[in-house]
Amino acid sequence: MAIKGTIARISGPAVIAEGMMGARMYDIVRVGNENLVGEIIRLDGNTAFVQVYEDTGGLKVGEPVESTGLPLAVELGPGMLNGIFDGIQRPLDKIQEASGTYIDRGITVNSLSRDAKWSFTPSIAVGDEVHEGQVIGTVPEFSFTHKILVPPGANGTVKSVVAAGEYTVDEPVAVLEDGTELKLAHPWPVRQPRPVAEKLDPVTPFLTGMRILDVLFPLTMGGTAAIPGPFGSGKTVTQQSIAKYGDAEIVVYVGCGERGNEMTDVLVEFPELEDPQTGNPLMQRTVLIANTSNMPVAAREASIYTGITLAEYFRDQGYRVSIMADSTSRWAEALREISSRLEEMPAEEGYPPYLASRLSAFYERGGRVNTLAGEQGAVSIIGAVSPAGGDFSEPVTQATLRITGCFWALDASLARRRHFPAINWNRSYSLFKEGLEDWYRENVADDYPELVNQAVDILQREADLQEVVQLVGPDALQDNERLVIEIGRILRQDFLQQNGFDPIDASCSLDKAYGMLQMMLKLYGEARKAVEGGATIDELLGNDVIEKVNRARYVPEDEFPAYRDQVIGQLGDAFAVTA
Repeated sequence: MAIKGTIARISGPAVIAEGMMGARMYDIVRVGNENLVGEIIRLDGNTAFVQVYEDTGGLKVGEPVESTGLPLAVELGPGMLNGIFDGIQRPLDKIQEASGTYIDRGITVNSLSRDAKWSFTPSIAVGDEVHEGQVIGTVPEFSFTHKILVPPGANGTVKSVVAAGEYTVDEPVAVLEDGTELKLAHPWPVRQPRPVAEKLDPVTPFLTGMRILDVLFPLTMGGTAAIPGPFGSGKTVTQQSIAKYGDAEIVVYVGCGERGNEMTDVLVEFPELEDPQTGNPLMQRTVLIANTSNMPVAAREASIYTGITLAEYFRDQGYRVSIMADSTSRWAEALREISSRLEEMPAEEGYPPYLASRLSAFYERGGRVNTLAGEQGAVSIIGAVSPAGGDFSEPVTQATLRITGCFWALDASLARRRHFPAINWNRSYSLFKEGLEDWYRENVADDYPELVNQAVDILQREADLQEVVQLVGPDALQDNERLVIEIGRILRQDFLQQNGFDPIDASCSLDKAYGMLQMMLKLYGEARKAVEGGATIDELLGNDVIEKVNRARYVPEDEFPAYRDQVIGQLGDAFAVTA
């Protein structure tokens, strides 16, 4: 029985409805004569507080409010890849077809096409026992194999199953003895995490193709990372690079409250990007959720839950998924606006007291898991944070810092000096480094962790010496200290920096990064011996082999091992002559 009430008060995106006795928290409601979509976020007796996902301009007190009795849910099935959706999974191209350039209020479109037919191949037979999360067949989608799952909560014996052929998402492909119909798609409430068999320890890295991240501040498969930084420091570009080159099979990109022109750039550029893994368009393994800053704030609040639910669905098929949330600060601002409209008691800087718990609930849905189907899948979450004025002490950054395992701090001063990625190596950290040491020793090299620690030590010593140089000048330093500054400069300019426009340097494997470290630290070791033997720093810096070390990042991956061995051999002789 539908529960119907009336609008008693309107405050921006918040609508207070009376006569809603019996309604449930988080039920979707239709508001007003135009049937605007909303969600119940608070109940008080027969009064329901509704956040409306569309513009509430023109609503009047006394108009009807009707509960659907169902929570906000997304449709999960074939047709999501290469899709661009709004914050509540309405496809923007279908909205445009239905309403034109400007989105009509109250418009209803299906999240997945009801006309498209998909080539389904069943993997079950009549009489089989199936359980929730089990794969019952496959559908090819671009170069990706879409696995059709039994919805969570469904179990039983197969009564009938269709033959291999073309089917829409609405047609049953199998029926259980109890009458349950299994289709190519099924709904799932966005605020409820999808079930898994067990969560696994984070013991394998999520490789991004960026040396500073993979080497100094590694993220694990299924780990969580935050990218805080002020305007113009490169948060969006960093996330886009990770989306393109990162070690994920599916990418979910949530543009949460970003400026319209930035989101337009994403929507225009993503379809043109080539996937380095397959050579096909990157969009063929990407889902975009676009919710710009001029769209209703309530839909912005829902968008990250929509994104993480889509990511969990692909994880349940046994795939590695990365989700980019850009940015959680805009999401928190939406939370703050709705909270103030509901007249809730504000906490620090006006954010609601439950800000940290809501952020935790989002980030904790990441992880590497054993799925209900017995496969391994992972969701790695990378969230951008946009602190006002670059102030990392503000509440959203601090709450995120306490939750995530990686903190990749962007620095506007580095960006102004054209040092990209503009990640400050003195302010960033990763809690995953120690847990990954065994993997590094087994898959890269036995001495890899020691080389990384040596490089970090040189960078820290160089930063300390730079402060001395600013006070007394470089001439006051001894040659061994000047050598530390020079090697630190080489590490900064030729290892930590990457040229995103260069087809070779845009992405770097861990093996190549290790080889570059070998060359640079070998250079430091041999030069230090030469200095101790009486050579001057000016004599050392004039050696041609240093230029070869500087150019290493532009050597193609297949040619690099031979190049590294050649340069390391030359380093053994170059400074011995000088000394």
